[in-house]
Amino acid sequence: MKRNKLGLISLCVLGLASSSAMAIEKGGSKFNPLQSAVPSLSIAPDARGGGMGDVGVATSPDINSQYWNPAKYAQMQSRGGFALSYTPWLRKIVNDIDLVYLAGYYKLDDMQALSASFRYFSMGEIHLTDAPGPDGIPQDKGTCSPYEMSIDLAYSRNLSEYWAAAVALRFIYSDLTNGMADDETVTAGKAVAADVAASYRRPINFGGPKESYASFGVNVSNIGSKVSYDDGETNQFLPTNLRLGGAFEYAFDEFNTVSLAVDLNKLLIPTPPKTEQGEDEDQAEYSRRQQDEWDDYYNTSPVSGIFKSFTDAPGGMSEELEEINWSVGAEYSYSKQFMVRAGYFHESENKGNRKYWAFGAGFNLSIFQLNAAYLMSTAQTSPLDQTLRFTLGFDIAGLKGIMNNSKDKE
Repeated sequence: MKRNKLGLISLCVLGLASSSAMAIEKGGSKFNPLQSAVPSLSIAPDARGGGMGDVGVATSPDINSQYWNPAKYAQMQSRGGFALSYTPWLRKIVNDIDLVYLAGYYKLDDMQALSASFRYFSMGEIHLTDAPGPDGIPQDKGTCSPYEMSIDLAYSRNLSEYWAAAVALRFIYSDLTNGMADDETVTAGKAVAADVAASYRRPINFGGPKESYASFGVNVSNIGSKVSYDDGETNQFLPTNLRLGGAFEYAFDEFNTVSLAVDLNKLLIPTPPKTEQGEDEDQAEYSRRQQDEWDDYYNTSPVSGIFKSFTDAPGGMSEELEEINWSVGAEYSYSKQFMVRAGYFHESENKGNRKYWAFGAGFNLSIFQLNAAYLMSTAQTSPLDQTLRFTLGFDIAGLKGIMNNSKDKE
């Protein structure tokens, strides 16, 4: 069936395949993860946020704020910059799945900024075969290279001395089989979406030589149309997500700074139905009722799904709370040039069971920034274990200074 096939692909992409089996064993019938199309949109792309346990909605502004909270670009001190991130994904299972992410911004003036990003998630090469023929040998149907990509543009503006807001528009393209499948045609999925974000960042003076900061951020991302892989026969939700959090940056002196941050995440999509058969209900009646519930689930509009997502969990409020992922992170900075990071990410075992520590480091000069992150899973046999991320960023003002110096020497 198309729904089962695409759902399995989505679980594998997110790296839940191994941990899901363990969650089923532990939680039994309570295992009920949220399902969405284009799950790669939920992967944290950069090494700074990744090194802090996937934290970033309220941390200090940086080049990769487009994913976490684009409103932070208006609060940047530098005029502009761009960064390239690379993540080898699910390296414990395969060696040809990776995520490439390019982000950049430019401040139009002291009040407003434009930013953009491009995301490309390659799922490697997949060999396709048909059902075995009379000779018992599967028919070779060739290979395909599925991928998902998105491109977006955001505008951010300072609303006051401490508040900033942003809106982003995004085009999403997901091609899971390059038009090839074992017994049916699967089309590429297309969608458009928007983000709405806000950032609050306020300096606090404790009497030292340098100001500290308190921050708060919120970002509702991927609000948009549904995705279909079968010419509209079925439609799946985008991973619309509510991310909110806070951060505190304390300056011990002119050189040493420590930041603490926490993020909360909830997917704003309906919970899949879990139909239980009544004691006096025959199988035919149960099957019809189950089909009706799934039809209602797939026919729910994206806007209705956002509102339903807060109250529709079959397990009630306890299950709704399990759908909230949380992460905490810390960053130590010496003179804003050398950074060490650590963090922890937690997801309920009934909703996917992603639990991991993250560690990272960064080096920053006036011209470029280099960051790396390492993920260490606490869930047994998790395919996310040992995930690496790398980010290389450049500051436009620094590059412009080098070019001007070269011209002066000439």
